[in-house]
Amino acid sequence: MRPLKRKFLKFIKPLLLSLLAIFVIVVILVLIKTVKPLYDFASKNKLSPFSFISLLLERQPRLKLTDNRTNIIILGVSGTNHEGANLTDSNIFLSIDFKKGDIVMVSVPRDIYLPSLKTKINSVYYYGNQKKAGGGLILAKSAISEVLGQPVSYAFKIDFTAFKNIIDMIGGIDIEVEEGFEDKFYPIPGKENDFCSGDPQYLCRYETISFPKGRLHMEGERSLKFVRSRYSEDKEGTDFSRSRRQQQVINAIANKVKSMLTIKNLPLLKRMFDETYKYLETDMNLAEMMSAAKYFYFHRNPTIRQVVLDTGNEVNKIPGLLINPPLWQYDGIWVLVPRTGDYKEIHDYISCQLKKANCQIKPQV
Repeated sequence: MRPLKRKFLKFIKPLLLSLLAIFVIVVILVLIKTVKPLYDFASKNKLSPFSFISLLLERQPRLKLTDNRTNIIILGVSGTNHEGANLTDSNIFLSIDFKKGDIVMVSVPRDIYLPSLKTKINSVYYYGNQKKAGGGLILAKSAISEVLGQPVSYAFKIDFTAFKNIIDMIGGIDIEVEEGFEDKFYPIPGKENDFCSGDPQYLCRYETISFPKGRLHMEGERSLKFVRSRYSEDKEGTDFSRSRRQQQVINAIANKVKSMLTIKNLPLLKRMFDETYKYLETDMNLAEMMSAAKYFYFHRNPTIRQVVLDTGNEVNKIPGLLINPPLWQYDGIWVLVPRTGDYKEIHDYISCQLKKANCQIKPQV
């Protein structure tokens, strides 16, 4: 038996060593394919090797926290090819609990009036930048914190060009259009100052767009029109409906990107980041962004709860937290203000939403 055993060991030992060598080579190749692009990107953006390694090994994102949540605002601007280029067309507050995998998304209407600044919230970013470079993000964080009663740690301002390009890069998104609508006055980029051959209504500046009810596949340009449309003659022409559509599209993009978080798609994901970064302004540093991205790479199914601040629905007897006061009270400007006269009720409502789901708005007495 001993000679046979020696022969067996003589045969099996090289085999095991060969298998081990193959395994090590495969692991090295996988690491090169997954980690090297990230390392190259980090090095290019002056992130030290030590910081990069610690980012890979840490279990929780290294982000600023308040009550175990990281609060971020996302400001969407139309960009130079659209009207109101420096006004924030969308203002979204994200509160993320990384431990619980819970995300609360709040759309803040662009027409909310801020007594402290004597302007609407969609102008805050513009006025902040007029004061000093980078002041737009600082003032926007302060303004949204004033409305919601929550501290804001980070801000992102993104041009709609990046929004459109990212959707095209991921092959479009699928959206369930809950209420079909038509907008006959969607502005055509580049025609904002066209005299339309003397037409007093300037109709050449606009195109008609429509979205039938049901499931639609949308590329970037059509998605952009879906979230920016403002002049439908039915309820879809309100900013509240537009806020809901914006949340729909953000969710659709997030779900599509989550489905693409694989090793083979790393080059595409890097191109998407590069494309976004070209049109992005933020006060979150690269290490923090990579830390958050790593978390979402390994935790792909967070709960996303959507909240929209609005004036309610009289037909269905659903109360809202905002009202539209008479124009004469605000120099003829259409604005939204808290129904109680201050923001405390909204603060309490948002605080409740961050702690638990399905918080109710009580009818005003």
